[in-house]
Amino acid sequence: MYRKLLLTLFLSLLIGVLAACGGSSESDAGETESATDDGAEAEKTDGKVYTVATDNAYVPFEYLDEESGDLVGFDIDLITALAEEAGIEIEIETLEFAGIVAGLGSGKFDIGIAGMTITEERKENIDFTQPYYEAGLILAVTEENADEIQSIDDVDGKVVATRQGSTSQEYLEENTEATPEAFPEIVEAYQNVLAGRADAVLYDLPNVQYYSEKEAGGKLKTVGEKLTGEDYGIGFPKGSELRDKIDDALTTIKENGTYDDIYEKWFGERPEGTEK
Repeated sequence: MYRKLLLTLFLSLLIGVLAACGGSSESDAGETESATDDGAEAEKTDGKVYTVATDNAYVPFEYLDEESGDLVGFDIDLITALAEEAGIEIEIETLEFAGIVAGLGSGKFDIGIAGMTITEERKENIDFTQPYYEAGLILAVTEENADEIQSIDDVDGKVVATRQGSTSQEYLEENTEATPEAFPEIVEAYQNVLAGRADAVLYDLPNVQYYSEKEAGGKLKTVGEKLTGEDYGIGFPKGSELRDKIDDALTTIKENGTYDDIYEKWFGERPEGTEK
């Protein structure tokens, strides 16, 4: 009888120990899985939110969609893809173009993307990635002025509209005898030409082409040849470690086809020399 009682107690203790061990293992497994998930999430982002400065009126690179009110464009899709590839979180802030370079130089913004031409002067204050788009300047006039202004050689003494802080304003001031009239938004420059308050507009080729074809209803036409070879780059405060991370991501999406897909979406064709 005594032996049976001891055996019963022993078995009860054994079952309790085994149950406790089983519960501990399950709990540990859950904790390990949770820790692994947290670690994977930590590896995906560094926990910071980086501010991207851009414009909202430079079609087709960045602009407000009239129907949805959302900020869309080539640059917006590009920086979103780059942030995902680089494993960072971003928030986008819009402002007038002239304030973007100054904001990067002062460290107010972490990243700047706004169809921004890489120039030696700008490189003194900010760092750029490798070029992501090859552009250039082009002149546009109304049909009424097409006979009188056929190239940049014909703008001396004329009022030429452009955008404040742009390389086109700099080009007019340094290479012509025209009177530059610069506006915070390039749309204002186009409108002044269409209204007859300016004789021509000088700005980046892709935007001039888009506005002439899509918005001006054929009332604007480009004249002369493309001026200067200009490359767009993504800007950063001087010495930013983020520059190399985004530059590496740009190399990757150029190699894996993501860049080409975004390019085709906004320009209707893939970059020269690439195949789908």
